Amino acid sequence: MLKAHDAGYLNIRLERRARTLLWLAILSSLAAIFCFRHLLYTSGTLLALPASWAADHETFILSEQRDAFDVTFANYSINQLSAAPYEDLVPPVLHHIALGSHGTHWRTEWKETVQSCIDIHPGWETHIWTDETASRFVEDKFPDLKPMWDNYAYPVERIDALRYMLLYEYGGVVLDMDLKCTRALGPLRRFSFVAPEAYPAGFSIGFMMASRRNDFVGALVGNLETYNKRWLGLPYATVMFSTGCHYASVVHAAQPQPGRGELKILPGPMHSLNGRVKTPIFEHLGSSSWHSYDARFIMSLGRRLHQIVFFCRSTDFARSGPQGLPRLEFHIF
Repeated sequence: MLKAHDAGYLNIRLERRARTLLWLAILSSLAAIFCFRHLLYTSGTLLALPASWAADHETFILSEQRDAFDVTFANYSINQLSAAPYEDLVPPVLHHIALGSHGTHWRTEWKETVQSCIDIHPGWETHIWTDETASRFVEDKFPDLKPMWDNYAYPVERIDALRYMLLYEYGGVVLDMDLKCTRALGPLRRFSFVAPEAYPAGFSIGFMMASRRNDFVGALVGNLETYNKRWLGLPYATVMFSTGCHYASVVHAAQPQPGRGELKILPGPMHSLNGRVKTPIFEHLGSSSWHSYDARFIMSLGRRLHQIVFFCRSTDFARSGPQGLPRLEFHIF
């Protein structure tokens, strides 16, 4: 009788201990989720891009049917500088970025590509941003972001972040140094934001044009701090996910309708800037000189993720970032 009583008491103690350990595990998990909620959310949005990009895809991809726009550009003059009879939303400003050694030692072919864009847009304001002028610009216009900008691990992160800051402050067109303009970009000035589609999802930031103080471009600037991480400890992943095409496409995918439908994307593969290609408006030399050893791995991973269906819903974008710019607000439920 006594042994049975002791056995029952032992079982009760074991059950209580098991329940205590279970609750401790649950509370520890919840605490970990809370502490790392921003990292979990940003990681989730990056992984979910193949699915989130496809949502409402037809609303923002430029087309003749929906936008009365000839994506082949065959019906537009090669020298058309304005969107007339439409209103010009994008100011006539060209930005090229030549940081680091590229500021003083250009590749021979880049002199031709940059000059081609200047020549075909006579009368437009032109800027070639170097280390000195870019640093002064960031210090003056985005002082809260200057320490982060100075301390980016890779030079191309500074270039990418600068693209968004320039577009937000001045508007106009940002062009990679290896893009040769084969026609004027005037017909596209009727749209508040334009960029070319990338494969397998998202858009390329090698060419972007936007209206001044564009809300979406403001969101790109405002979320730079949130996504500033050493992703996977790999150079290519860090650049793509913190400032590059993947990052920008995630912010695009998070924009609510109908606003997202106004952020126009030139359809691929016709306008995609992958490698050395010719599109209806550019010849792309395909330099990609910053790509690191992990690029092939990440691209392979991206192709596999494109085949998987993810579900991710963005929540609140009300909280303002530096200088009142739109910024993501994270909620974990």
